[in-house]
Amino acid sequence: MANLSYHEQHEVWQNLKKADPKVLESLLQEIVIGIQEPDQESAAAMQQRLDAKIKPLNSLGVLEDIVRQLAGIYRTSHPHIKKKAVLLMAGDHGVVAEGVSAAPQEITAQMFYSFLAGKAGINILAKHAGAEVICTDVGMVPPLNPPDLMANRIKNGTDNIMQGPAMTRHEALLAILTGAKIAREAISSGFNLLATGEVGIGNTTPSSALIAVFTGNKVEDVTGSGTGLKDKALRHKQEVIEKAIEINQPNPDSPLDTLAKIGGLEIAALTGVILEAAYQHVPIILDGIISTAAALAAAKFAPLTTAYMISSHNSEERGHFFALKHLGLHPRLDIHMRLGEGTGAALMFPIIEAALKIADEMATFETAGVTSGDF
Repeated sequence: MANLSYHEQHEVWQNLKKADPKVLESLLQEIVIGIQEPDQESAAAMQQRLDAKIKPLNSLGVLEDIVRQLAGIYRTSHPHIKKKAVLLMAGDHGVVAEGVSAAPQEITAQMFYSFLAGKAGINILAKHAGAEVICTDVGMVPPLNPPDLMANRIKNGTDNIMQGPAMTRHEALLAILTGAKIAREAISSGFNLLATGEVGIGNTTPSSALIAVFTGNKVEDVTGSGTGLKDKALRHKQEVIEKAIEINQPNPDSPLDTLAKIGGLEIAALTGVILEAAYQHVPIILDGIISTAAALAAAKFAPLTTAYMISSHNSEERGHFFALKHLGLHPRLDIHMRLGEGTGAALMFPIIEAALKIADEMATFETAGVTSGDF
């Protein structure tokens, strides 16, 4: 992109579907190589602030971990959250034809309308936290009304991974950059704390497939019930994933190849969200198995991306544990959730803000006149 003017780059971002594939590859590469390590000096300065508070050292555990991470990401010892948003990506999956979901595919679009109406679980939890929900259709099947809602749609659902790749390499690249564009626009609008959300009936199937490939774990160990499969149906889902991996032969060292062959459009878009957030020095909260599968892909593109990720809950979907472990992350909440949508991630907004309040508002030993010591 170095040979394009600012105006030309802006045009590419606004018209990704019309851009030359080589330009898109260059755009993604610019993001990947531009991701930097968080500032360790700012993190250390935050630790000094925390150590001066009227409490034993490190006694606030995860809260201190989070606020120290924020300082490094924002590159200041006095970070400030301006606006918060859940970036929710929607897509359908051709593999649903194989009977891998207990819920019918039409629910994806029905739920999308519920998100737009502000009535779904993610809307309630985001509103409670003072955050917005920004919804994007990158790959649902049915037409939407008004048609403007489909402006970012790349194709009408992925293809059936039991019969071949989920999408082409170009479509996967478009999905990644579409997610990056949505994150880019949110950040330019003042949002500096983002969370991942999604909707897509059947999407635990490609997510489990991605986790198996990226982590090297067995399919049966990383595949759960999704919307409620039991016994034989669950085993069938695992067999479908195993067959899809065998048929498509994804390259675990190439996240773009793997996303294209066994991923999902909304998963690829979330990969782009995560990459762009890291590129722009913005923390990104992970939700459950789907967004963490996307996080694995992002980390494959750029390992430093993990430093910008904030984990949330421990999903009931078994693959989530293995994905977090592979990323070197640990869940902060254990509340038996498996809804998706970004609901677990949204619960982290108040916790993150509480951590910052400790740094900003809690008294120090000096100001409170409390005796300090080596404790």
